[in-house]
Amino acid sequence: MNDESSDVTLSELELDALTELVNLGVSRAAANLALMVHEEVVLTVPQVALLSRSDAIRTLGERASKSLVAVHQTFEGEIEGRALLIFPEAQSLELVRAVAGGELSLEEIIELEQEALAETGNVILNGCLSTFANALESKFRISLPEVLRGESSRLFSLEPPPADGTTILFVYINFSVRRRALDGYIAMMMDLPSLTALRTLLRGLIRRASG
Repeated sequence: MNDESSDVTLSELELDALTELVNLGVSRAAANLALMVHEEVVLTVPQVALLSRSDAIRTLGERASKSLVAVHQTFEGEIEGRALLIFPEAQSLELVRAVAGGELSLEEIIELEQEALAETGNVILNGCLSTFANALESKFRISLPEVLRGESSRLFSLEPPPADGTTILFVYINFSVRRRALDGYIAMMMDLPSLTALRTLLRGLIRRASG
């Protein structure tokens, strides 16, 4: 399977528009998460990149530990693909503490981990995808969240395998919940037809914004 970057590239203006969409989506997700935990969620400006699958695997492997936890959802519409919210496994328990609140024992945290991670991932990924859909005047059908564990190569090679030319919108986020500093990654995997459709939708967004 060819894993080189696709021939579809975004112009500087299109990439700026995409970055702004990511900022809006992550901000909306943080606001939704704040409602869930009843406390302000402090968010830094996300870092955005479009990478090939092999580059995304390498980048995540360099930035994070090998043991990762991810919340995975698929989305379908004019654009389709996979969305993942990824954390180093060591931080997943801290995230559960932050979301659940109060002083919990380790046993209680482990018991709550799967449910809390799925709920948090659902809030954050749906916030991002809904913002994308609204801004691009499109609609997505989004699957229920699934919690996965493994190295970056496994998370970016889920069955059925991504098509040739898969591009990954890779977002690094850093946020604070209940004064707990957490960092993670949002990855949206798209094949060549979806990336082409995304470029068309971004051009429409730019035309509407420019009048």
